[in-house]
Amino acid sequence: MVTQLLPRRPAALSPTMAPSDRHGYWGRPTSTLDWCEDNYVVSFYIAEFWNTVSNIIMILPPIYGAIQTLKDGLEVRYVFAFLGLAAVGVGSWCFHMTLLYEMQLLDELPMIYSCCLFVYCLCECFKQENTVHYFLIVVLLVFSVAVSLVYLQWKEPVFHQVMYGMLVGCLVLRSVFIVTWVYPWLRPLAYTSLSVFMIGFLLWNIDNHLCDMLRGARRRLPPGVGAVTQLHAWWHILTGLGSYLHILFSLQTRTTYLKHRPKVQFICGVWPVVRVKAQKTT
Repeated sequence: MVTQLLPRRPAALSPTMAPSDRHGYWGRPTSTLDWCEDNYVVSFYIAEFWNTVSNIIMILPPIYGAIQTLKDGLEVRYVFAFLGLAAVGVGSWCFHMTLLYEMQLLDELPMIYSCCLFVYCLCECFKQENTVHYFLIVVLLVFSVAVSLVYLQWKEPVFHQVMYGMLVGCLVLRSVFIVTWVYPWLRPLAYTSLSVFMIGFLLWNIDNHLCDMLRGARRRLPPGVGAVTQLHAWWHILTGLGSYLHILFSLQTRTTYLKHRPKVQFICGVWPVVRVKAQKTT
């Protein structure tokens, strides 16, 4: 499913060396996964350059979203949701920069934790303000701990991917329910989020299964053009955007239910945010 980490002979970084044999600042990779981007090609200090810098979309916009959520006085669960996505971005940055096993866990486990936050927010959209559903919190906490313990003992990436996919499936089903039976006018935002995420997932699979072909194409193309074929980096960009849009969808659903009069606006006509006007009086 992915390019598994193979033993590599120790060697110094050389411009004449095959990219797959290059070692850099962080030494020999110890992660259980080594993705399709050739290591230490762009920078001696970054193992997978494009897979690293593409995580910026999962770091800066969610931090802005968390700050804006605090300024608008909205529920703290959405602050945690934005920061959870930012934590995934930071962890993924560290993983792809180093290809160390510890950093791999810093990437993969927050994916589970943040997705549990998304599930909680979306499932609690139609409750009274500032209510806490302790049973759901316990269920998601037990799920997160169980996945973490199993994954630490059974270092099988497919297990993590299946558990993450289950959480995403819950979000998809809940979102479809909301836009079908409750707020149909939110379909564009919900379906845009889902579509962007699924395109990213498609590119992730292409990158995994056609890696040899993509690597060969990159070596024949100019560096700037070859960077466009880094499909795992596009996975970061598209799933980061899709996850961000999902939080906006969840936030708009929640604030609509609470009669806060939310509205999606675009910063510089490009980047979407949810602005909340003064609460409607009755």
